[in-house]
Amino acid sequence: MRATVDLWARLPTVTVTLYGIKACDTMKKARAWLDQHGVAYEFHDYKVRGIDAARLRAWAAVVGWETLLNRAGTTFRKLADADKANLDEDRAIALMAAQPSMIKRPVLDIGGTLLVGFSPQRYAAALR
Repeated sequence: MRATVDLWARLPTVTVTLYGIKACDTMKKARAWLDQHGVAYEFHDYKVRGIDAARLRAWAAVVGWETLLNRAGTTFRKLADADKANLDEDRAIALMAAQPSMIKRPVLDIGGTLLVGFSPQRYAAALR
């Protein structure tokens, strides 16, 4: 029989980091949810602290660069068609590192487990 680990029991030893942009409405919902559920977390604001390509590459290895890239956002939609064409991982990571508004928000890192986008159900499942 496989042993299961209750993440709530591990949370005091697990680092929880929420990545995003302070003014984003989805970020506000995610922060409110975490606060209401008593989850201690560090907030990493891309606008203040930036994000390096190495971290984006590590995230892409876990969730895929296509998941990280926010194609629906204004910043991406305003790109020239030539910049949007033939995207691959290297080009997408360079774009996201240069303009973090192109990263889908939020990214929640729970001790190495990544959730991209906000869903109360997914947060509850990952943090129980």
